Parts: sequence; C-alpha cells; structure tokens
Amino acid sequence: MNKENPAGKAWKYRIATIVLGGAMLCSLPACVPVMMASGAVSGSMAATDRRTLGAQTEDKVILLKGENTASNMVGDKGHVNVTSFNRKVLLTGEVQSEAMKQAVGNAIAQIENVESVVNELAIAAPASFTSRSNDTLITGKVAASFIDDKQLFSQSLKTVTERGTVYLMGRVTEQEGDRAARVASGVSGVQRVVKVFDYISDQELQRLSTLSAPRNTDQNATEAVDERYAQ
Repeated sequence: MNKENPAGKAWKYRIATIVLGGAMLCSLPACVPVMMASGAVSGSMAATDRRTLGAQTEDKVILLKGENTASNMVGDKGHVNVTSFNRKVLLTGEVQSEAMKQAVGNAIAQIENVESVVNELAIAAPASFTSRSNDTLITGKVAASFIDDKQLFSQSLKTVTERGTVYLMGRVTEQEGDRAARVASGVSGVQRVVKVFDYISDQELQRLSTLSAPRNTDQNATEAVDERYAQ
C-alpha cells in the first residue's frame, strides 16, 4: 500500500483551507455581485495595504462600475473579469473579437478615477469550468508561496489567475516585484507570469513601513505611569 507523503498531505490541506476560506468570504451578501460577475480568481490580503484609504475606496467603486459596464457590453457572448488596484484596471477573460476587446477597454478607461487599463482580454470562447477551477487552485498555491517567503510582504500583493497565467498586482519595489514573479513562476500549474505592478522607491517603502509600524502600547503605558510617579 502506498503511503502519502505527510508534507504532501499538509500542502493539500493548506490549499484546501485557502480555497474554502475564500469561498466562505465570498458567500457574504456584500461579495455576491463580485463573485457572480467575475470569472477570474484573485487573492489578496488586505489587513495591511500600501494603498491610501481613498484609493482602496475608489478601487471598489471602479470594480462595481467596471463589471456592470463589461457585462452590459458583452452579455453571454463572453466573460470579462475586472480587477482594480490603486486605480489601475486589469481586464482578463474572453471576448469574441478584437473590436469588442478594444471597445470594452475604451469604455472601462472612461470610468471616473481610472488612471490606466491593462487589457489582457483574449479572443476566444469562454473558459471552461475545469479551467476556472484550476485557476482557483493556482491562486491558492501562489498566495501560500508568498506567505511562506519571508522576504515578501504578502499583504501588498494581489494575484489574478486566468487560464494558467498569473497576473501580479501591488505597490512594490522592483526588487520585491522580481522576487514575487520568481516565486509565482515556480508554482506548479503556472504557465506564465505577468507583472502589473505599481513600483515604488526604497524611500517610499521606508516611509510606508514607518507609518504602518505598530506601536507598543504596553510600553507606552508603562512609561506614562513611571513618569507620573516620578513627579
């Protein structure tokens, strides 16, 4: 009898947990429109975000408007996935013609606060259920790999997978972006990695790190008490 490698079992359990967790989150009412309208699989950890609060809010509005616009234009003749990060919009999925691809891209570019559009729509029939399920698995594995890599700040990365191609978004330094691409390309099932990053300087990274650094409240409280009794 063949025994499964314990490490392999742990990896499968980990991926299943990530995928199931994403599905549970998207079962919430606020996530229903996004889940129904989008065929691509994306993963991000937003606990700490290098975008401003204003950019995060505008990305949500852009997403809703973009999905509505694309759905009205394409209907059931294709599927368009809209991802907005820091006001940059990534379009993935399939449409019937080059003319439709350009029309959708131009329409999305007219949405308020959209700064740029990366149009990766393919001229093809809509992806199968099997293909989309495989994309879900790949996204989970890439996300897990980012978490495991101690030199990557996984919360700053967003992953979108379409037909085996992994698109990476986020506000990162060039060094971070290159490392993330190398890590993603090493994940099984990934056919291609496309970087759609917003690059920041090392100085900007230092500034953001300083702003997001947690304060030691216990130490601050102790210092305040010591100062009071010293008077």
